[in-house]
Amino acid sequence: MGVAGCGKSAVGRRLAARLDLSFVEGDELHSPENVARMARGEPLTDELRADWLDAVGQAVAAQVAAGRGVVAACSALKRSYRDRLRRLCPDILFFYLRIDPETAKVRVASRTGHFMPASLVDSQFAILEPPGEDEAALTFDATFSVELLVDIAAGHVKAWKYGQRVS
Repeated sequence: MGVAGCGKSAVGRRLAARLDLSFVEGDELHSPENVARMARGEPLTDELRADWLDAVGQAVAAQVAAGRGVVAACSALKRSYRDRLRRLCPDILFFYLRIDPETAKVRVASRTGHFMPASLVDSQFAILEPPGEDEAALTFDATFSVELLVDIAAGHVKAWKYGQRVS
Protein backbone atom coordinates (compact mmCIF):
# COMPACT_ATOMS: atom_id res chain seq x y z
CA MET A 1 0.00 0.00 0.00
CA GLY A 2 1.01 3.58 -0.51
CA VAL A 3 0.77 6.51 -2.88
CA ALA A 4 1.38 6.30 -6.62
CA GLY A 5 5.05 5.83 -7.42
CA CYS A 6 6.01 4.11 -4.18
CA GLY A 7 6.64 0.77 -5.92
CA LYS A 8 3.56 -1.26 -4.99
CA SER A 9 3.34 -3.09 -8.29
CA ALA A 10 7.06 -3.71 -8.75
CA VAL A 11 7.54 -4.97 -5.20
CA GLY A 12 4.24 -6.87 -5.19
CA ARG A 13 4.90 -8.72 -8.44
CA ARG A 14 8.39 -9.76 -7.38
CA LEU A 15 7.28 -10.72 -3.89
CA ALA A 16 4.48 -12.88 -5.29
CA ALA A 17 6.90 -14.55 -7.71
CA ARG A 18 9.51 -15.10 -4.99
CA LEU A 19 6.98 -16.78 -2.68
CA ASP A 20 4.97 -18.52 -5.43
CA LEU A 21 1.82 -16.59 -4.55
CA SER A 22 -0.92 -15.13 -6.71
CA PHE A 23 -0.72 -11.44 -7.57
CA VAL A 24 -3.62 -8.98 -7.80
CA GLU A 25 -2.90 -5.68 -9.55
CA GLY A 26 -5.33 -3.20 -8.07
CA ASP A 27 -4.89 -0.75 -10.94
CA GLU A 28 -6.40 -3.32 -13.30
CA LEU A 29 -9.60 -3.41 -11.24
CA HIS A 30 -10.50 0.27 -11.57
CA SER A 31 -13.63 0.96 -13.60
CA PRO A 32 -13.10 2.56 -17.02
CA GLU A 33 -14.84 5.66 -15.66
CA ASN A 34 -12.41 5.96 -12.76
CA VAL A 35 -9.42 5.42 -15.04
CA ALA A 36 -10.71 8.19 -17.32
CA ARG A 37 -11.17 10.53 -14.34
CA MET A 38 -7.66 9.94 -13.08
CA ALA A 39 -6.21 10.29 -16.59
CA ARG A 40 -7.86 13.73 -16.72
CA GLY A 41 -6.17 14.61 -13.42
CA GLU A 42 -9.29 14.29 -11.28
CA PRO A 43 -8.74 12.60 -7.91
CA LEU A 44 -11.18 9.89 -6.88
CA THR A 45 -13.57 10.43 -3.99
CA ASP A 46 -14.26 7.87 -1.29
CA GLU A 47 -17.51 7.03 -3.06
CA LEU A 48 -15.73 6.45 -6.37
CA ARG A 49 -13.17 4.20 -4.68
CA ALA A 50 -15.74 1.99 -2.91
CA ASP A 51 -16.48 -0.44 -5.75
CA TRP A 52 -12.80 -0.59 -6.63
CA LEU A 53 -11.81 -1.45 -3.05
CA ASP A 54 -14.50 -4.13 -3.00
CA ALA A 55 -13.15 -5.56 -6.27
CA VAL A 56 -9.62 -5.70 -4.83
CA GLY A 57 -10.86 -7.25 -1.57
CA GLN A 58 -12.99 -9.81 -3.43
CA ALA A 59 -10.07 -10.77 -5.67
CA VAL A 60 -7.85 -11.30 -2.63
CA ALA A 61 -10.58 -13.19 -0.74
CA ALA A 62 -11.21 -15.44 -3.75
CA GLN A 63 -7.55 -16.47 -3.85
CA VAL A 64 -7.54 -17.14 -0.11
CA ALA A 65 -10.77 -19.16 -0.38
CA ALA A 66 -9.12 -21.22 -3.12
CA GLY A 67 -6.26 -22.01 -0.75
CA ARG A 68 -3.73 -19.70 -2.39
CA GLY A 69 -1.69 -17.03 -0.76
CA VAL A 70 -1.86 -13.70 -2.51
CA VAL A 71 -0.07 -10.38 -2.79
CA ALA A 72 -2.06 -7.35 -3.93
CA ALA A 73 -0.95 -3.90 -5.03
CA CYS A 74 -3.51 -1.40 -3.78
CA SER A 75 -3.06 2.16 -2.54
CA ALA A 76 -5.32 1.64 0.54
CA LEU A 77 -4.51 5.22 1.52
CA LYS A 78 -6.99 5.62 4.37
CA ARG A 79 -7.68 3.45 7.36
CA SER A 80 -11.31 3.19 6.26
CA TYR A 81 -10.10 1.73 2.95
CA ARG A 82 -7.95 -0.83 4.76
CA ASP A 83 -10.85 -1.63 7.09
CA ARG A 84 -13.03 -2.24 4.04
CA LEU A 85 -10.42 -4.67 2.69
CA ARG A 86 -10.15 -6.36 6.10
CA ARG A 87 -13.90 -7.01 6.13
CA LEU A 88 -13.42 -9.08 2.98
CA CYS A 89 -10.13 -10.67 4.09
CA PRO A 90 -9.63 -10.41 7.87
CA ASP A 91 -6.10 -11.85 7.96
CA ILE A 92 -4.61 -9.33 5.56
CA LEU A 93 -1.16 -7.90 6.32
CA PHE A 94 -0.34 -4.48 4.86
CA PHE A 95 3.10 -3.36 3.75
CA TYR A 96 3.18 0.42 3.63
CA LEU A 97 5.80 1.69 1.19
CA ARG A 98 6.54 5.13 2.60
CA ILE A 99 7.93 7.71 0.19
CA ASP A 100 8.24 11.48 0.09
CA PRO A 101 6.10 13.56 -2.30
CA GLU A 102 8.98 14.76 -4.47
CA THR A 103 10.33 11.26 -5.14
CA ALA A 104 6.83 9.94 -5.83
CA LYS A 105 6.17 12.72 -8.36
CA VAL A 106 9.45 12.06 -10.16
CA ARG A 107 8.69 8.33 -10.36
CA VAL A 108 5.13 8.84 -11.58
CA ALA A 109 6.23 11.43 -14.16
CA SER A 110 8.81 8.98 -15.54
CA ARG A 111 6.29 6.15 -16.07
CA THR A 112 4.99 5.49 -19.54
CA GLY A 113 1.68 3.93 -20.42
CA HIS A 114 0.02 4.50 -17.05
CA PHE A 115 -3.21 6.45 -16.53
CA MET A 116 -2.15 8.15 -13.30
CA PRO A 117 -0.56 11.57 -13.88
CA ALA A 118 2.02 13.04 -11.53
CA SER A 119 -0.42 15.91 -10.87
CA LEU A 120 -2.49 13.55 -8.69
CA VAL A 121 0.34 12.62 -6.32
CA ASP A 122 -0.37 15.60 -4.04
CA SER A 123 -4.03 14.58 -3.74
CA GLN A 124 -2.95 11.14 -2.58
CA PHE A 125 -0.66 12.58 0.09
CA ALA A 126 -3.50 14.88 1.17
CA ILE A 127 -5.68 11.91 2.17
CA LEU A 128 -2.92 9.47 3.20
CA GLU A 129 -3.38 7.96 6.65
CA PRO A 130 -0.34 5.83 7.44
CA PRO A 131 -1.22 2.60 9.24
CA GLY A 132 -1.69 2.86 12.97
CA GLU A 133 0.18 0.77 15.51
CA ASP A 134 -2.98 -1.25 16.09
CA GLU A 135 -3.13 -2.33 12.44
CA ALA A 136 -1.51 -5.45 10.98
CA ALA A 137 0.89 -3.38 8.92
CA LEU A 138 4.59 -2.81 8.48
CA THR A 139 6.25 0.30 7.11
CA PHE A 140 9.14 0.17 4.66
CA ASP A 141 11.26 2.91 3.09
CA ALA A 142 10.17 2.89 -0.55
CA THR A 143 13.49 4.41 -1.64
CA PHE A 144 15.20 1.08 -0.92
CA SER A 145 15.81 -1.09 -3.97
CA VAL A 146 12.98 -3.35 -5.09
CA GLU A 147 15.12 -6.41 -4.40
CA LEU A 148 15.89 -5.31 -0.84
CA LEU A 149 12.22 -4.55 -0.20
CA VAL A 150 11.26 -7.99 -1.53
CA ASP A 151 13.90 -9.67 0.66
CA ILE A 152 12.63 -7.88 3.77
CA ALA A 153 8.95 -8.40 2.95
CA ALA A 154 9.46 -12.10 2.16
CA GLY A 155 10.88 -12.67 5.63
CA HIS A 156 7.89 -10.95 7.21
CA VAL A 157 5.40 -12.91 5.09
CA LYS A 158 7.00 -16.17 6.16
CA ALA A 159 6.88 -15.12 9.83
CA TRP A 160 3.24 -13.99 9.46
CA LYS A 161 2.31 -17.29 7.80
CA TYR A 162 3.60 -19.25 10.76
CA GLY A 163 1.91 -17.04 13.33
CA GLN A 164 4.99 -15.25 14.57
CA ARG A 165 4.65 -11.69 15.82
CA VAL A 166 5.76 -9.25 13.18
CA SER A 167 7.28 -6.00 14.41
